[in-house]
Amino acid sequence: MNIEQLLTSMTPEVYQKLLYAVETGKWPDGSPLEKEQHASCMQAVMLYQSKHNNDAQHMTVAAGGEISFKSKSELKKQFKNDEQDILRVKESKL
Repeated sequence: MNIEQLLTSMTPEVYQKLLYAVETGKWPDGSPLEKEQHASCMQAVMLYQSKHNNDAQHMTVAAGGEISFKSKSELKKQFKNDEQDILRVKESKL
């Protein structure tokens, strides 16, 4: 299988499983990755990102194969816009 065939056949679900494996060192079922598997998964993730990552996060491979670096101010702005309250609790005094 060549690279184009791999990228064409890789679904977003497969990409997410490979990304999880690279980030945690484990397959989704909990079994550990071997060194060679980790390297292969990393390559597949980076190739997938180079084709499909149109909204690249800091230090990821963007569509076109460029590594996305964001400045500190860009990251602060992004996280400020992404902030959502999960739960607000009113503190009571005893």
